[in-house]
Amino acid sequence: MVGYHSPQVPCSVRLNTNESPFAPPAAWQEALADEIASTDFRRYPDRSAVALRTALAAHHGVLPDQVFAANGSNEVLQTICLAYGGAGRTALVFEPTYAMHRQISRTTGAAIADGPRRSDLTIDPAQAVAAINEHRPSIVFLCSPNNPTGLVEGREVIEAVLAAAPGIVVVDEAYGQFADWSALELMDEHSALCVVRTYSKTWAMAGARLGYLLAPAWMNAELDKVVLPYHLDSMKQAAGRLALRYETDMRARVVELVRQRGRILNGLAELPVTVWPSQANFVLFRPDHSSADAVWHELVARDVLIRNCSSWPRLDNCLRVSVGSEPENDAFLAALEAALQSVQSVPSVQAPRETAVAR
Repeated sequence: MVGYHSPQVPCSVRLNTNESPFAPPAAWQEALADEIASTDFRRYPDRSAVALRTALAAHHGVLPDQVFAANGSNEVLQTICLAYGGAGRTALVFEPTYAMHRQISRTTGAAIADGPRRSDLTIDPAQAVAAINEHRPSIVFLCSPNNPTGLVEGREVIEAVLAAAPGIVVVDEAYGQFADWSALELMDEHSALCVVRTYSKTWAMAGARLGYLLAPAWMNAELDKVVLPYHLDSMKQAAGRLALRYETDMRARVVELVRQRGRILNGLAELPVTVWPSQANFVLFRPDHSSADAVWHELVARDVLIRNCSSWPRLDNCLRVSVGSEPENDAFLAALEAALQSVQSVPSVQAPRETAVAR
Protein backbone atom coordinates (compact mmCIF):
# COMPACT_ATOMS: atom_id res chain seq x y z
CA MET A 1 0.00 0.00 0.00
CA VAL A 2 0.92 3.64 -0.36
CA GLY A 3 -0.01 6.11 2.35
CA TYR A 4 -1.43 9.59 2.02
CA HIS A 5 0.58 11.94 -0.16
CA SER A 6 -0.33 15.41 -1.41
CA PRO A 7 2.54 16.94 -3.39
CA GLN A 8 3.25 20.49 -2.24
CA VAL A 9 5.51 22.88 -4.10
CA PRO A 10 6.20 26.52 -3.22
CA CYS A 11 3.61 28.70 -4.97
CA SER A 12 2.06 32.01 -4.03
CA VAL A 13 -1.37 30.94 -5.29
CA ARG A 14 -2.16 27.56 -3.69
CA LEU A 15 -5.47 26.15 -4.89
CA ASN A 16 -4.90 22.40 -4.53
CA THR A 17 -6.37 21.27 -1.19
CA ASN A 18 -9.84 22.89 -1.02
CA GLU A 19 -8.98 25.01 2.01
CA SER A 20 -10.82 28.22 2.76
CA PRO A 21 -9.06 31.31 1.37
CA PHE A 22 -10.54 33.31 4.25
CA ALA A 23 -9.54 33.14 7.91
CA PRO A 24 -12.05 32.52 10.72
CA PRO A 25 -13.32 35.64 12.52
CA ALA A 26 -10.81 37.40 14.76
CA ALA A 27 -13.44 37.35 17.52
CA TRP A 28 -13.44 33.53 17.40
CA GLN A 29 -9.66 33.44 17.76
CA GLU A 30 -9.84 35.80 20.73
CA ALA A 31 -12.60 33.77 22.41
CA LEU A 32 -10.62 30.57 21.87
CA ALA A 33 -7.48 32.13 23.33
CA ASP A 34 -9.44 33.16 26.44
CA GLU A 35 -10.86 29.65 26.83
CA ILE A 36 -7.46 28.01 26.41
CA ALA A 37 -6.02 30.33 29.06
CA SER A 38 -8.56 29.02 31.57
CA THR A 39 -8.24 25.32 30.62
CA ASP A 40 -6.89 22.98 33.29
CA PHE A 41 -4.44 20.97 31.22
CA ARG A 42 -3.68 18.63 34.13
CA ARG A 43 -7.04 16.99 33.52
CA TYR A 44 -8.20 14.80 30.69
CA PRO A 45 -10.71 16.35 28.28
CA ASP A 46 -14.38 15.46 28.47
CA ARG A 47 -14.37 11.98 26.96
CA SER A 48 -17.89 12.40 25.60
CA ALA A 49 -17.42 15.99 24.35
CA VAL A 50 -20.85 16.81 25.79
CA ALA A 51 -20.68 20.60 25.39
CA LEU A 52 -19.50 20.37 21.77
CA ARG A 53 -22.04 17.71 20.85
CA THR A 54 -24.84 19.67 22.51
CA ALA A 55 -23.89 22.80 20.57
CA LEU A 56 -23.71 20.88 17.29
CA ALA A 57 -27.06 19.24 18.02
CA ALA A 58 -28.66 22.64 18.53
CA HIS A 59 -27.03 23.91 15.35
CA HIS A 60 -28.50 21.07 13.27
CA GLY A 61 -31.78 20.57 15.13
CA VAL A 62 -30.99 17.05 16.31
CA LEU A 63 -30.33 15.39 19.68
CA PRO A 64 -26.88 15.35 21.31
CA ASP A 65 -26.89 11.54 21.17
CA GLN A 66 -27.16 11.86 17.39
CA VAL A 67 -23.79 13.64 17.19
CA PHE A 68 -20.36 12.00 17.25
CA ALA A 69 -17.22 14.17 17.03
CA ALA A 70 -13.64 13.21 16.18
CA ASN A 71 -10.28 14.45 14.88
CA GLY A 72 -11.33 15.51 11.42
CA SER A 73 -13.85 13.72 9.24
CA ASN A 74 -11.19 11.11 8.47
CA GLU A 75 -11.25 9.86 12.07
CA VAL A 76 -15.04 9.79 11.85
CA LEU A 77 -14.72 7.56 8.77
CA GLN A 78 -12.13 5.38 10.47
CA THR A 79 -14.35 4.90 13.51
CA ILE A 80 -17.29 3.95 11.28
CA CYS A 81 -15.10 1.35 9.55
CA LEU A 82 -13.83 -0.04 12.86
CA ALA A 83 -17.40 -0.50 14.09
CA TYR A 84 -19.19 -1.60 10.94
CA GLY A 85 -16.46 -2.79 8.56
CA GLY A 86 -13.54 -5.12 9.11
CA ALA A 87 -12.59 -8.62 8.02
CA GLY A 88 -15.34 -10.57 6.29
CA ARG A 89 -17.29 -7.42 5.42
CA THR A 90 -17.45 -5.25 2.32
CA ALA A 91 -17.49 -1.51 1.70
CA LEU A 92 -19.01 -0.22 -1.54
CA VAL A 93 -17.58 2.91 -3.17
CA PHE A 94 -18.38 4.71 -6.42
CA GLU A 95 -15.20 5.90 -8.15
CA PRO A 96 -14.11 8.54 -8.75
CA THR A 97 -14.73 9.68 -5.19
CA TYR A 98 -12.89 10.63 -2.02
CA ALA A 99 -9.98 8.19 -1.92
CA MET A 100 -9.91 7.81 1.87
CA HIS A 101 -13.20 5.90 1.77
CA ARG A 102 -11.33 3.10 0.02
CA GLN A 103 -8.08 3.61 1.92
CA ILE A 104 -9.59 3.56 5.41
CA SER A 105 -11.85 0.61 4.55
CA ARG A 106 -8.80 -1.35 3.41
CA THR A 107 -6.65 -0.51 6.41
CA THR A 108 -9.42 -1.61 8.77
CA GLY A 109 -9.72 -4.97 7.01
CA ALA A 110 -12.80 -4.69 4.79
CA ALA A 111 -13.03 -5.86 1.20
CA ILE A 112 -13.75 -3.14 -1.37
CA ALA A 113 -16.42 -3.30 -4.06
CA ASP A 114 -16.74 -0.74 -6.84
CA GLY A 115 -20.09 0.61 -7.94
CA PRO A 116 -20.65 2.04 -11.43
CA ARG A 117 -21.09 5.62 -12.56
CA ARG A 118 -22.51 6.92 -15.80
CA SER A 119 -20.21 8.43 -18.43
CA ASP A 120 -20.95 11.89 -16.99
CA LEU A 121 -19.76 10.58 -13.56
CA THR A 122 -23.24 10.69 -11.97
CA ILE A 123 -24.75 7.67 -10.21
CA ASP A 124 -27.72 5.84 -11.72
CA PRO A 125 -30.03 4.70 -8.87
CA ALA A 126 -30.92 1.40 -10.57
CA GLN A 127 -27.26 0.56 -11.20
CA ALA A 128 -26.41 1.45 -7.60
CA VAL A 129 -29.11 -0.89 -6.31
CA ALA A 130 -27.83 -3.65 -8.60
CA ALA A 131 -24.31 -3.22 -7.17
CA ILE A 132 -25.69 -3.39 -3.63
CA ASN A 133 -27.63 -6.56 -4.42
CA GLU A 134 -24.50 -8.10 -5.92
CA HIS A 135 -22.00 -7.23 -3.18
CA ARG A 136 -24.22 -6.97 -0.05
CA PRO A 137 -21.97 -4.34 1.55
CA SER A 138 -21.89 -3.58 5.26
CA ILE A 139 -21.06 0.04 4.41
CA VAL A 140 -22.03 2.09 1.36
CA PHE A 141 -20.05 5.29 0.89
CA LEU A 142 -21.51 8.23 -1.01
CA CYS A 143 -19.92 11.66 -1.24
CA SER A 144 -22.11 14.71 -1.87
CA PRO A 145 -20.90 17.05 -3.23
CA ASN A 146 -18.54 14.42 -4.58
CA ASN A 147 -14.81 14.97 -4.32
CA PRO A 148 -13.26 15.45 -6.86
CA THR A 149 -16.14 15.99 -9.32
CA GLY A 150 -18.20 18.52 -7.33
CA LEU A 151 -21.43 16.70 -8.26
CA VAL A 152 -24.28 16.42 -5.76
CA GLU A 153 -26.02 13.06 -5.35
CA GLY A 154 -29.74 13.54 -5.87
CA ARG A 155 -32.34 12.61 -3.31
CA GLU A 156 -33.50 9.76 -5.54
CA VAL A 157 -30.01 8.21 -5.48
CA ILE A 158 -29.67 8.27 -1.70
CA GLU A 159 -33.23 7.05 -1.13
CA ALA A 160 -32.68 4.12 -3.53
CA VAL A 161 -29.36 3.20 -1.92
CA LEU A 162 -30.82 3.46 1.59
CA ALA A 163 -33.78 1.24 0.70
CA ALA A 164 -31.54 -1.46 -0.80
CA ALA A 165 -28.51 -1.41 1.54
CA PRO A 166 -28.27 -4.29 4.05
CA GLY A 167 -25.87 -2.27 6.21
CA ILE A 168 -25.26 1.41 6.87
CA VAL A 169 -25.13 4.24 4.33
CA VAL A 170 -22.52 6.96 4.87
CA VAL A 171 -23.00 10.27 3.05
CA ASP A 172 -19.82 12.32 3.25
CA GLU A 173 -20.83 15.99 3.17
CA ALA A 174 -17.48 17.66 3.76
CA TYR A 175 -18.66 20.30 1.28
CA GLY A 176 -22.33 20.11 2.20
CA GLN A 177 -22.85 23.80 2.98
CA PHE A 178 -22.04 24.66 -0.65
CA ALA A 179 -24.77 22.39 -2.05
CA ASP A 180 -28.46 23.00 -2.71
CA TRP A 181 -29.66 20.11 -0.56
CA SER A 182 -28.41 17.79 2.22
CA ALA A 183 -28.99 14.15 3.04
CA LEU A 184 -29.66 15.34 6.59
CA GLU A 185 -33.25 15.72 5.41
CA LEU A 186 -33.45 11.90 5.36
CA MET A 187 -31.63 11.16 8.62
CA ASP A 188 -33.72 9.81 11.52
CA GLU A 189 -33.66 7.14 14.22
CA HIS A 190 -35.34 4.55 12.01
CA SER A 191 -32.86 4.37 9.14
CA ALA A 192 -29.21 3.37 8.77
CA LEU A 193 -28.21 6.69 7.20
CA CYS A 194 -25.47 8.88 8.65
CA VAL A 195 -23.96 12.17 7.42
CA VAL A 196 -20.32 13.22 7.87
CA ARG A 197 -19.40 16.89 8.22
CA THR A 198 -16.17 18.80 8.85
CA TYR A 199 -14.98 22.13 10.20
CA SER A 200 -12.14 22.24 7.64
CA LYS A 201 -13.94 23.87 4.72
CA THR A 202 -16.75 26.34 5.34
CA TRP A 203 -15.71 26.94 8.96
CA ALA A 204 -12.15 27.72 7.74
CA MET A 205 -10.63 25.50 10.44
CA ALA A 206 -8.57 22.92 8.54
CA GLY A 207 -5.75 23.40 11.04
CA ALA A 208 -7.99 22.37 13.93
CA ARG A 209 -8.70 18.86 12.54
CA LEU A 210 -12.29 18.55 13.71
CA GLY A 211 -15.12 16.61 12.12
CA TYR A 212 -18.39 15.07 13.23
CA LEU A 213 -21.12 12.62 12.36
CA LEU A 214 -24.88 13.11 12.45
CA ALA A 215 -26.43 9.68 12.86
CA PRO A 216 -29.07 7.70 14.73
CA ALA A 217 -28.23 7.43 18.41
CA TRP A 218 -28.00 3.64 18.19
CA MET A 219 -25.29 3.96 15.53
CA ASN A 220 -23.24 6.44 17.54
CA ALA A 221 -23.45 4.15 20.56
CA GLU A 222 -21.56 1.52 18.57
CA LEU A 223 -18.87 4.04 17.60
CA ASP A 224 -18.22 4.78 21.28
CA LYS A 225 -17.18 1.14 21.69
CA VAL A 226 -14.25 1.40 19.28
CA VAL A 227 -13.03 4.99 19.50
CA LEU A 228 -9.96 5.66 21.64
CA PRO A 229 -10.60 7.20 25.09
CA TYR A 230 -10.07 10.97 25.37
CA HIS A 231 -9.46 11.15 21.62
CA LEU A 232 -10.77 14.72 21.31
CA ASP A 233 -8.60 17.23 23.18
CA SER A 234 -9.92 20.17 25.20
CA MET A 235 -8.72 22.84 22.76
CA LYS A 236 -10.40 21.17 19.80
CA GLN A 237 -13.68 20.81 21.67
CA ALA A 238 -13.60 24.49 22.62
CA ALA A 239 -12.69 25.56 19.08
CA GLY A 240 -15.64 23.72 17.57
CA ARG A 241 -18.13 24.89 20.19
CA LEU A 242 -17.09 28.55 19.95
CA ALA A 243 -17.09 28.54 16.14
CA LEU A 244 -20.83 27.90 16.13
CA ARG A 245 -21.34 31.38 17.61
CA TYR A 246 -20.14 32.79 14.29
CA GLU A 247 -22.47 31.02 11.90
CA THR A 248 -23.32 34.32 10.16
CA ASP A 249 -19.65 34.79 9.26
CA MET A 250 -19.49 31.21 7.97
CA ARG A 251 -22.50 31.67 5.75
CA ALA A 252 -21.09 34.93 4.37
CA ARG A 253 -17.91 33.05 3.40
CA VAL A 254 -20.03 30.41 1.66
CA VAL A 255 -21.91 33.06 -0.32
CA GLU A 256 -18.66 34.65 -1.46
CA LEU A 257 -17.08 31.31 -2.39
CA VAL A 258 -20.15 30.34 -4.41
CA ARG A 259 -19.86 33.68 -6.22
CA GLN A 260 -16.18 33.06 -6.88
CA ARG A 261 -16.95 29.51 -8.06
CA GLY A 262 -19.28 31.06 -10.64
CA ARG A 263 -16.49 33.35 -11.83
CA ILE A 264 -14.17 30.36 -12.28
CA LEU A 265 -16.83 28.40 -14.18
CA ASN A 266 -17.50 31.39 -16.43
CA GLY A 267 -13.79 31.83 -17.05
CA LEU A 268 -13.25 28.16 -17.87
CA ALA A 269 -16.17 28.29 -20.32
CA GLU A 270 -14.06 30.64 -22.45
CA LEU A 271 -11.11 28.22 -22.61
CA PRO A 272 -10.54 24.91 -24.46
CA VAL A 273 -11.39 22.69 -21.48
CA THR A 274 -14.23 20.36 -20.49
CA VAL A 275 -15.75 21.34 -17.14
CA TRP A 276 -17.93 19.43 -14.67
CA PRO A 277 -20.69 21.38 -12.89
CA SER A 278 -19.81 21.89 -9.24
CA GLN A 279 -21.67 22.52 -6.01
CA ALA A 280 -18.49 22.44 -3.93
CA ASN A 281 -15.59 24.84 -3.39
CA PHE A 282 -13.60 23.34 -6.27
CA VAL A 283 -14.00 22.70 -9.99
CA LEU A 284 -12.89 19.66 -12.01
CA PHE A 285 -11.85 20.20 -15.62
CA ARG A 286 -10.01 18.48 -18.46
CA PRO A 287 -7.89 20.25 -21.11
CA ASP A 288 -9.36 19.47 -24.52
CA HIS A 289 -6.17 19.52 -26.59
CA SER A 290 -3.36 19.52 -24.03
CA SER A 291 -1.71 17.21 -21.54
CA ALA A 292 -2.91 17.85 -17.99
CA ASP A 293 0.60 17.03 -16.74
CA ALA A 294 2.10 19.69 -18.99
CA VAL A 295 -0.56 22.22 -18.02
CA TRP A 296 0.10 21.52 -14.33
CA HIS A 297 3.83 22.23 -14.79
CA GLU A 298 3.11 25.41 -16.71
CA LEU A 299 0.82 26.62 -13.93
CA VAL A 300 3.49 25.93 -11.30
CA ALA A 301 5.97 27.87 -13.42
CA ARG A 302 3.48 30.75 -13.22
CA ASP A 303 3.31 30.47 -9.41
CA VAL A 304 -0.10 28.70 -9.31
CA LEU A 305 -0.62 25.27 -7.71
CA ILE A 306 -3.73 23.16 -8.39
CA ARG A 307 -4.44 19.41 -8.09
CA ASN A 308 -3.34 16.95 -10.76
CA CYS A 309 -6.02 14.23 -10.82
CA SER A 310 -4.77 12.40 -13.91
CA SER A 311 -3.93 9.19 -12.05
CA TRP A 312 -7.24 8.98 -10.17
CA PRO A 313 -9.86 6.44 -11.29
CA ARG A 314 -11.73 7.50 -14.44
CA LEU A 315 -10.13 10.97 -14.41
CA ASP A 316 -7.51 10.69 -17.16
CA ASN A 317 -6.05 14.11 -18.03
CA CYS A 318 -8.12 15.90 -15.36
CA LEU A 319 -7.18 18.78 -13.06
CA ARG A 320 -8.99 20.22 -10.05
CA VAL A 321 -8.82 23.80 -8.82
CA SER A 322 -9.97 24.99 -5.40
CA VAL A 323 -11.97 28.19 -5.22
CA GLY A 324 -9.80 30.92 -3.76
CA SER A 325 -10.07 34.63 -3.16
CA GLU A 326 -10.87 36.90 -6.09
CA PRO A 327 -7.20 37.83 -6.73
CA GLU A 328 -6.20 34.15 -6.52
CA ASN A 329 -8.92 33.10 -8.95
CA ASP A 330 -7.95 35.89 -11.36
CA ALA A 331 -4.33 34.73 -11.19
CA PHE A 332 -5.38 31.12 -11.85
CA LEU A 333 -7.53 31.96 -14.87
CA ALA A 334 -4.83 34.16 -16.41
CA ALA A 335 -2.15 31.52 -15.77
CA LEU A 336 -4.33 28.75 -17.17
CA GLU A 337 -5.03 30.65 -20.38
CA ALA A 338 -1.31 31.22 -20.85
CA ALA A 339 -0.47 27.62 -19.94
CA LEU A 340 -2.93 26.17 -22.44
CA GLN A 341 -1.42 28.31 -25.18
CA SER A 342 2.11 27.38 -24.16
CA VAL A 343 1.80 23.59 -23.91
CA GLN A 344 0.59 23.15 -27.46
CA SER A 345 4.20 23.54 -28.62
CA VAL A 346 5.99 21.99 -25.61
CA PRO A 347 6.60 18.22 -25.07
CA SER A 348 4.60 16.70 -22.20
CA VAL A 349 6.32 16.43 -18.81
CA GLN A 350 4.76 14.23 -16.17
CA ALA A 351 3.58 15.98 -13.01
CA PRO A 352 3.72 14.31 -9.58
CA ARG A 353 1.14 11.52 -9.41
CA GLU A 354 -0.86 10.54 -6.35
CA THR A 355 -2.26 7.22 -5.20
CA ALA A 356 -4.06 8.39 -2.08
CA VAL A 357 -5.60 11.80 -1.70
CA ALA A 358 -6.88 14.04 1.04
CA ARG A 359 -9.52 16.72 0.69
